[in-house]
Amino acid sequence: MNDATVYLVPIGCGRFELYTEPPDEAASAAAPRKDDGFVRRTMDRLQERWRHAAHTAAQAPHGASAPSGRVARARDWFVRRIAESIAEQRTLWSLRSVTLATLVYPTDLTDGSATAVRQRLLVAARRHHRRWLLANIVGVVLTAALVLLPGPNVIGYYFAFRVVGHYLSWRGAGQGLDRITWRGTAEPALTELGVLAQQPREQRAARVAALSTALALPRLAAFFDRVAAPAR
Repeated sequence: MNDATVYLVPIGCGRFELYTEPPDEAASAAAPRKDDGFVRRTMDRLQERWRHAAHTAAQAPHGASAPSGRVARARDWFVRRIAESIAEQRTLWSLRSVTLATLVYPTDLTDGSATAVRQRLLVAARRHHRRWLLANIVGVVLTAALVLLPGPNVIGYYFAFRVVGHYLSWRGAGQGLDRITWRGTAEPALTELGVLAQQPREQRAARVAALSTALALPRLAAFFDRVAAPAR
């Protein structure tokens, strides 16, 4: 993918998030540039191992002394964290292969102010993911010994997923800052989302869903509910 449309979504209290929906999310989550072959292979291998680990945990024996309840709860927590991480980082992942992007921003911003917000978000994202990349590398090293224990190394897989995810996000943020040529366009629907962000979820849900449909962004409503304030 050489071009993309990225939305500057207002989420309340003067805050914004970058959002996009790649055409094929299953592929774009790790769609590599030419120099990303190793990362792509590593991600595929980790995905397969994670599926196997989750399946193995689900098949844990039941009984009075079996720790199946704890195993199941731990497995579910790890799976939820991975899913949340993928959802949060999808936009940055997709930027790695982009050279031209359109920034769609609310009509109550100027092109210059929207550009400033975009830059601030990308700078913060690059710093954040670089820090967590290093932290999770340490986690991988510290949990490596768990491969000697019986059963799948679920904790190790979790940290390995996070290493790959933060690496891809760090690369995407850097691409957005240093290599992508940006152009901007204003969108009234995003301005309305900024107003809706101040309303409780149950009151705004129908209108947010309608705006998501109008923008042809089927996952926007779920994303908005996760990040917009007030979250109640």
